[in-house]
Amino acid sequence: MIEPRVVSIPMRDGVELVADVYASGSTPRTVILERTPYGRRATRGSDQDRHDAPVPTPDVTSTFFVESGYTVVRQDCRGRGDSGGTFVKYLNEGPDGADTIDWIAAQPWCDGTVVMMGVSYSAHVQAAAAAGSPRALAATFMDSGGFASAYEAGMRMGGAFELKQVTWAFNHARESPEALADPVVAAALGGTELGAWFGAFPWKRGNSPLRFAPEYESYLLDQWDNDAFGDFWKQPAIYARGSYEDFPDAPSLHLGSWYDPYVRSTIENFHRLREVKSAPSYLLMGPWTHGARTRTFAGDTDFGPSAAFDVGLGRSYLEFRRDWFDAQLGRSAENTFAPVTYFLMGGGSGGRTAEGRLDHGGSWHVDENWPPAGSRPLDLYLGPDGALTRERPAEPDAVTYDFDPADPVPTIGGQVTSGEPVMVGGGFDQTPDERVFGAVEPYLPLSARADVVTLRTEPLDEDLVVAGPVRARLWISSSAVDTDFTIKLIDEYPPSEDYPQGFALNLTDGIFRCRFHESFERPSPLVPGRLYAIEVEAPDTANLFAAGHRIRLDVSSSNFPRFDVNPNTGEPVATDRTRCIARNTVHLGGEHASVLSLTVVPAVSG
Repeated sequence: MIEPRVVSIPMRDGVELVADVYASGSTPRTVILERTPYGRRATRGSDQDRHDAPVPTPDVTSTFFVESGYTVVRQDCRGRGDSGGTFVKYLNEGPDGADTIDWIAAQPWCDGTVVMMGVSYSAHVQAAAAAGSPRALAATFMDSGGFASAYEAGMRMGGAFELKQVTWAFNHARESPEALADPVVAAALGGTELGAWFGAFPWKRGNSPLRFAPEYESYLLDQWDNDAFGDFWKQPAIYARGSYEDFPDAPSLHLGSWYDPYVRSTIENFHRLREVKSAPSYLLMGPWTHGARTRTFAGDTDFGPSAAFDVGLGRSYLEFRRDWFDAQLGRSAENTFAPVTYFLMGGGSGGRTAEGRLDHGGSWHVDENWPPAGSRPLDLYLGPDGALTRERPAEPDAVTYDFDPADPVPTIGGQVTSGEPVMVGGGFDQTPDERVFGAVEPYLPLSARADVVTLRTEPLDEDLVVAGPVRARLWISSSAVDTDFTIKLIDEYPPSEDYPQGFALNLTDGIFRCRFHESFERPSPLVPGRLYAIEVEAPDTANLFAAGHRIRLDVSSSNFPRFDVNPNTGEPVATDRTRCIARNTVHLGGEHASVLSLTVVPAVSG
């Protein structure tokens, strides 16, 4: 095992960040840099290498790469671990990352070339650093992160706030240097029941569960307060879209999961860097939840043994990264990596596995592009009596429901991470049980709720592959000056022996806050009763809807606690202490036909 050497790296403002250097000999080598806020020597589950092996420690991982001909640097982010300065989530990582790369490149043990890798936050910091144009940065391996636009994926979506930022802030405040240094702070945070606080929104500064960790409270509420798209959201660390041209012209790999909050960022980063740079860009999408690439399941849904990264792709996570870096740096004779590798969910038996999960199945595919070759749009119109059809309804119709912010639709799985203890990600039957936050007996299906509009196709005559973007163009009106509309795409199984009630498998979902109907920069109230056309986008997915299944769309106005709940008053959600019931209408047919737009692929090859 290689023993690390501790170094202090000066930043442009004089703060020093601490790092471990893993090296062998004095010959200059390419350096692999990983920056983390979680402790540079801490073992994390998202570093799992094989499905049947323990999670490797940082020492094991670093030794592997050193023995493969690299030097490894693992650094504590500002204000975390042993590093100096004050931690502010995301916003310092651009300058700190670029300064670290420049410092490493100038060391005698570096050959002038630096590559970066890491999962989640350690992927976000790569995009942030790349925006600073560090000349020595030669490749990035961004796994489950890297903000294209945090306003649209990862922190907000459609104008709503993703409450995983709340659970992340609280859970990590309990492990912060402040809590570790003060047992009273640790006891105060450790004795807080976070779930109870989710019934006490809006949180007020100095009166939240984070009041004992004011730095965490401050940046969380700053994010929440800034509900319109402006300068706050255009900072390079969380808005790569504004600085792709500044990225070094270097190979990049973008790895994501269909049940991860960063699907949209991962795919946009792949596309845009491919467009503006000559170096290759790669996309790899699996069926997992955030960072859980060696599992075969997500939530209550199993995708078969090949879903595990090391099984389906034939290389462990360590070997895959080494081989990819070797190929991009010209250290290997050939590049065996396809531009696009994706897991197509579906095609399993539909029965219950020995572990009690739905056998949904799936398979790996490669392509030159995303969406895959031969893809085409499919429009399905929302019709009367819950129909979802290819034919546009000729006659106007509508469905109206009351949305009560005091009784939001509960989140059941989906593209969620860091949500414990109030939510988890993955594929679940859309019928709540005792595991679902906010659910109450008798645990009826979400489709039974009066504020959920459920639309279905007829049972499919043959298999249908959906692979690509998902969006709904809805004609809506409301009695309120502001409200939300949500969509959820579902693969609805027919009843079976194992699932007598069927199984409604969630695939992807989205939300839109209506005061942004003109633009996300300039919120504008609705005129009660007036019709508006809005577009609700959900992150891409890839699923085989088997013959006999139905394509289902649920439309509603809340998805809590994944997103904050609109009080329907037109005031900012983060601070409004009042709320009212909104009578919301989805218009169908005629000149105001609402439509679900999917991307379908006639045939795919493994």
